[in-house]
Amino acid sequence: MDSVNTSAILENNHHIPTMVNSHDSSSQGETVGIVGAGLVGCLAALAFAKKGYSVTLFELRSDPRTVKDRSQKNLRSINLAISNRGIRAMKYVDEEITDRVLEYIVPMKGRMIHDLTGTKQESQLYGLYGECINSIDRGFLNECLLNELDMQENVRVLFDHKLIRLNDITTEVKPSMVFLDSKQHNEFKTFKFDYIVGADGAHSQFRYQMSRFSRLNYSQNYVDMQYLELYIPPNEDPEAVSRFHINPNHLHIWPRHNYMLIALANKDGSFTSTFFSPWSVIESLKTSEEFLTFFQENFPDAYDLIGEEALATAYEKNPRGSLMQVSAYPYHSPNGRAILIGDAAHSMVPFYGQGMNCGFEDVRVLMELIEETEDIQAAFIKYSDVRKKDLDAICKLALENFYEMSTKVTSIGYLIKKNLDYTLAKYCNGKYFQWLPLYTMISFRDDIPYHEAVEIEARQQKTLTGINYAVAGAAIVGVVTKLLQLYSKLNKK
Repeated sequence: MDSVNTSAILENNHHIPTMVNSHDSSSQGETVGIVGAGLVGCLAALAFAKKGYSVTLFELRSDPRTVKDRSQKNLRSINLAISNRGIRAMKYVDEEITDRVLEYIVPMKGRMIHDLTGTKQESQLYGLYGECINSIDRGFLNECLLNELDMQENVRVLFDHKLIRLNDITTEVKPSMVFLDSKQHNEFKTFKFDYIVGADGAHSQFRYQMSRFSRLNYSQNYVDMQYLELYIPPNEDPEAVSRFHINPNHLHIWPRHNYMLIALANKDGSFTSTFFSPWSVIESLKTSEEFLTFFQENFPDAYDLIGEEALATAYEKNPRGSLMQVSAYPYHSPNGRAILIGDAAHSMVPFYGQGMNCGFEDVRVLMELIEETEDIQAAFIKYSDVRKKDLDAICKLALENFYEMSTKVTSIGYLIKKNLDYTLAKYCNGKYFQWLPLYTMISFRDDIPYHEAVEIEARQQKTLTGINYAVAGAAIVGVVTKLLQLYSKLNKK
């Protein structure tokens, strides 16, 4: 593939032979082409297939199920926390599929905060009534969804297909896409569909190609943060009570202000762990020995859990991932034949655990609009305005939540506020007055759109500020009253 000059191809249409795909909309109903076989692309393919469309799903990379050795897999993943929004979207598509996938989750009822000494841990619960978010390995979930797609008669998945170009999607009745098939001697193929969907991630080629034919606003902001994937192995002691070295039902956090470590459990007893830091921190550690010293000083208990050799190997061989926020708008093409979903439309940093949940919710919202309008083009066009406020809101929250996870979780003021927030939620749940913590609304109340959750939180914070002023005012009045009483007594004497 490296020998093919794809940039020149983009500028010279005549270099590409025309080879149209075998899908015939007249004989098989309407067709949908989806670019990107990640989590969101797979769920979208299942959703369209369940509605009777004939679906082709394209993926740049090879089939991940053919890679069995963990050391050969993509080590840029951050474990997923599936919460209510993601589960609701999966159930909307297919409840039986959801049940099969959710057999492999590990419920997490809260955060477990590890102190600097490595000897103390503090549990901070997520829900008001024992609600949980759920850990699952990203690659494993992707493979589960691909397996489900294999069982659908009206879906085909084409791996090793690199998107080269979208043809003029504003004039063509059936938009066409040109791919480079690396398995077939770098052969170019042109496919036509009734509708096309871009779900190819933050660095979306589909988005770039769509911008050539529409007035698409786009921004990309790198965050000064890298991440390094690490691994806590399961407990192999046959006499051990559990295969987990640490409590599996918490998201473990080692907060160290401008950097942190997290760990989420996998079903096999292992934990996928991720080290986040500014680039200046990781780049200041020039050797694996320096990294080991740094890690032992800052995360002593995690140092023992991961192991010295594994840490040194991870430092030397595992890639350092970049974090960025991407925003695009509108999400649809002018003629309503193409649309962006998932990270291709709104990539966010992972600190609220909503990236995949939000992407899955994209699929549900889009499918509900198709049902409501009974016109897929109208649904694609309507989707942009319906979804924008929510996507802007959650991307902003995700960026802000790093500070909470890395710093605020150890603050006395934060803990007091959190306890007050949850106390009000527990006892102010009546017909005329209800209090809901922001985390509850985002993670457990899929019936509250993201932007409405932010608005509710803002009103509640104004109320809390008013209460604080009232309490402070009452205290001042009390002190002044006592002083006046004392002054009066002294004057009488």
